[in-house]
Amino acid sequence: MIEMRFHGRGGQGAVTSAELVAQAAIDTGKYATAFPSFGPERRGAPVVAFARVDERPIRLRSKIYNPDVVIVLDPSLLDIANPAQGIRDTGILIVNTTHSAEAIRKQLNYKGRLALVDAGRIAQEVLGLPITNTTMVGALIKGTELMTVEALKEPFNRRFGKIAPRNIEAMERAWKETAISA
Repeated sequence: MIEMRFHGRGGQGAVTSAELVAQAAIDTGKYATAFPSFGPERRGAPVVAFARVDERPIRLRSKIYNPDVVIVLDPSLLDIANPAQGIRDTGILIVNTTHSAEAIRKQLNYKGRLALVDAGRIAQEVLGLPITNTTMVGALIKGTELMTVEALKEPFNRRFGKIAPRNIEAMERAWKETAISA
């Protein structure tokens, strides 16, 4: 089972990202769950979402404390918490950032695998908005090879309708521009 934890802020689409990944996994014959964790949050407040993907039915319904993958949609969250906390030794931390791998490692005291992308820039250029959820899905796919970019196109089309092509473009650009650091 692959367990993922998404860190974002209210309104950035962390929950949507988890749902899109789960839907694509289900569409390709796997089992998946996705769910948020937040209280009476407001737009801009920190939000965490979770997703699990497996070849077998998933019976777990708890939060994910030791994820294989952590995705950080908003780089400002690195200043108020350590999203990498609990990540497995074999895991990967995927961050929307303009900083180098060395800077992120030092800031978080993190020694594991990293996938970095300037998702904010890509989202602004492609979508005209700083909403990084679909962009970070591209980075997730690049960093994990959990599924193909192609597998996400239909869930994107169902979710976004007329604006799906731009979201797909943002995802594909992030997939191409994500840098992996061992």
